[in-house]
Amino acid sequence: MSRDYGLLDRFRRQASEPERSLIDGVLRGTISRRELFRHGSVLGLSLPLISRIGAAAGLASAASLRTARAAPGGVIRVGMSMPSTAIDPVIVPDSNGLAMLNQTGEFLAIDGPDLVLRPALATSWSPNKDGSVWTFKIRTGVKFHNGAALTAKDVAASINRLADPANKSNALSAFTGVLSPGGAKAIDDQTVEFHLDAPNGNFPYIVSSDNYNAIILPADYSGDWEKTFIGTGPFRLEKYTPKVGASFVRNPDYWGEKAIPDRTEFVFYADIQPQILALQGGDVDIIKQAPVLSSLAVLNDPKFNVISVPSVAHQQLHMRCDQAPFQDKRVRQALALTIDRQKLVQGLLRGRAKIGNDSPFAAIFPSSDPSVPQRKQDLAQARQLLEAAGVGKGFKVTLTTENWLEIPQYAQLVQSAAKQVGIEIALKIEEQDAYYGDAVYGKSDWLDSAMGITDYGHRGVPNVFLAAPLLSDGTWNGAHFKNPQYDGLVKSYVGALDLESQRAAAGKIQRLLLDETPIVFAYFYDYLAVTAKNVTGVEVSAMAQIYLDKAKKV
Repeated sequence: MSRDYGLLDRFRRQASEPERSLIDGVLRGTISRRELFRHGSVLGLSLPLISRIGAAAGLASAASLRTARAAPGGVIRVGMSMPSTAIDPVIVPDSNGLAMLNQTGEFLAIDGPDLVLRPALATSWSPNKDGSVWTFKIRTGVKFHNGAALTAKDVAASINRLADPANKSNALSAFTGVLSPGGAKAIDDQTVEFHLDAPNGNFPYIVSSDNYNAIILPADYSGDWEKTFIGTGPFRLEKYTPKVGASFVRNPDYWGEKAIPDRTEFVFYADIQPQILALQGGDVDIIKQAPVLSSLAVLNDPKFNVISVPSVAHQQLHMRCDQAPFQDKRVRQALALTIDRQKLVQGLLRGRAKIGNDSPFAAIFPSSDPSVPQRKQDLAQARQLLEAAGVGKGFKVTLTTENWLEIPQYAQLVQSAAKQVGIEIALKIEEQDAYYGDAVYGKSDWLDSAMGITDYGHRGVPNVFLAAPLLSDGTWNGAHFKNPQYDGLVKSYVGALDLESQRAAAGKIQRLLLDETPIVFAYFYDYLAVTAKNVTGVEVSAMAQIYLDKAKKV
């Protein structure tokens, strides 16, 4: 396609500095069409405008995905694992509990499988010059399920509630160092300003569905959400029974297109096998999340549809950098070199994952630097490193982890790989509540173990992965990794508004973490859900959210 330089010049004259940088990167060929859409959406450019910029720059347009909407009606039944705690938007920590939030609650924006942000309760957003203040416009005509109108005060109160350490919010991993209590300010009924602790180029993701706690609640919300499931979404609560299930009905007052199903039903199960039997027997229409090894009976059966969403969800293998023997980075490097990542992906995940390179920068992130060399198994080098570190004869260590998805099998593979160079690993596999404990230092096997494997859900940007488990003051720093150079690089990355500056900082971070190896990021696994053959329109996110407003049986 040819380029329309006159139109591009008009775009550039009206654009902010980060927007001009984005257009220039497209013209130089350093920013792809996918990256244009993804980063343009973060800066608050509308998708139609991004399409016009792409067309003017000579990038091919994507085909329209719009389809005819089905007639309303029917019941959609979902099988899923049981939430581990009470359902409260402020503190719910697990993937099963968070899936309940988006049944009735909504976010300011939705992070799609392509990592492009799309408006929801916010219609637009934009940063100031340095990205320290972001302004969001709130949609008009939206009502909570109790009939009250949504205003900017509700938005500001919802986000300030999550950012306040006094509430013990599960979202503090995202907000700590980014937004302090009171930083969200209602300017008028439809305008919210977020005054950040420091510039942040990816901030819109932190108040999107990417931050699963961030559904918008009434300003006067005081807890006990399970009684009402109050929100603004296309479904409203019919019935919720802890440890049993929930049902929802279409919201006739929804601000957008009304939901297709009359009702949705969720049945909670103790583990995956009863869910598989229920799907095979026609008792449910959907399995919300299907672990690979435990779900082969339906993943490989043509009678079912598999929904596979590219993801940066992963299982972090951390090592205590403040304790022997892992206080020597050569020992950490050696252990990482024992793992055959290609075999791990093909065997453990049956190819439904991408290889990791010991940093949070999965290849799917546009800011990832592809020039960083991939770490591969090298047992000879591992032995040399152990010898140089004074533990050439090996050592013994306990690996503590959770009984979740494929983690126990992954732990066994790590144990077997390490044994090849004389490292003897004893496994301690716990149920999730025991492993996570109080999720604070001194009261958590997760954060206190010498070595552990922890499941991390998907995010549209790597900010949480860079901060919570790796910053010196990170809230989830199980590796007890403290590196001032790393902290400074993350500050540079987070504060950058333009993609090319982010990519430059990312490359330095990737190389530093490859050298220090506080955490092994061996793979990033796809998110899998399974439906009956006659069910269409189901949307799942790699964050474990499930959207059923367009679901139907054919």
